[in-house]
Amino acid sequence: MNMKNATNMRSVTSSRPGMSSHLPSVKPSARIATKNSATFLDTIMKPLTSMNRIPDLKKGIASFYDESSGLWENMWGEHMHHGYYPKGGAPKSNLQAQIDMIDESLAWAGITEATKASGGLSREMVDVGCGIGGSSRYISKKFNCTTTGITLSPKQAARGNEITAAVGMADVASFQVADALDQPFADNSFDLVWSMESGEHMPDKKKFVSELSRVCMPGGRVLVVTWCHRVLKEGESLSETEASLLERINEAYYLPKWCSVADYEKLFSEAGLVDIKTANWSEEVAPFWKAVIDSALTGEGIQGLFKAGWTTIKGALVMPLMAQGFSMGLIKFNLITGRQP
Repeated sequence: MNMKNATNMRSVTSSRPGMSSHLPSVKPSARIATKNSATFLDTIMKPLTSMNRIPDLKKGIASFYDESSGLWENMWGEHMHHGYYPKGGAPKSNLQAQIDMIDESLAWAGITEATKASGGLSREMVDVGCGIGGSSRYISKKFNCTTTGITLSPKQAARGNEITAAVGMADVASFQVADALDQPFADNSFDLVWSMESGEHMPDKKKFVSELSRVCMPGGRVLVVTWCHRVLKEGESLSETEASLLERINEAYYLPKWCSVADYEKLFSEAGLVDIKTANWSEEVAPFWKAVIDSALTGEGIQGLFKAGWTTIKGALVMPLMAQGFSMGLIKFNLITGRQP
């Protein structure tokens, strides 16, 4: 695994000049300008994001990650998710920020030790949308637990198992191709059900949460970290500009319809989970997309994009739309957790 770029990337701090972990308050006139800007970007991007798009969502997701995961690993390492940059925090590498995201998410959810499940077994974890297994391996070592990861991407599963074997963890961590909406596990299989930035790919959010709850054993905890759209007031819909912006992102990243954290909270309750809580960490991840865009614009990044192919290039092209969505207050970075009674 090529970790040199991930470990050597320049440090990021939320207090550095020109970058704040807090999304700025936007005056009405500035908000109009921001939305006009988003509309302009959206109009330019639409012909590109819809080009050569695979109609079947699952096949599209698999193809996207088959094509792009190698470049991400080369540029950022094994963790395929946002970093955690608290306001006023000390400068740190992006790799450390990604590791901190795992630790801070676990601590926020109250998962602070390797508790014992029923029957005296060590903690067992499922990583739903596992990428190449970065979170799984890290949590396995942290909690001395076994972990199983699932992904739609054959290349991700193969690479995850390859890395795991290389670091001597094949006896405690494994990865396979499987559908998060139809998981190949028995009821009550895991006492930690982990989903780091995969929920946004799920076309049926109710079925997704239902499966997470089903495979979680009594006393276990479900933790979902995901992108959402802003919470809507009763009877409110997203504006035309907001909906169009998300649609361009959906086309590039193979995402279905978005939902809000309030929608997730309701689904968790309907699935029978208790002690439910949510959080909005949009400010804590604010520096992330600029760092990703900066890395894509390096010589190595540009060369890697063209080598990876058009699907990956489209993903890079909509990065500014993701950043725009965060700055507009449209896109939120949310955490949702609940316990299986």
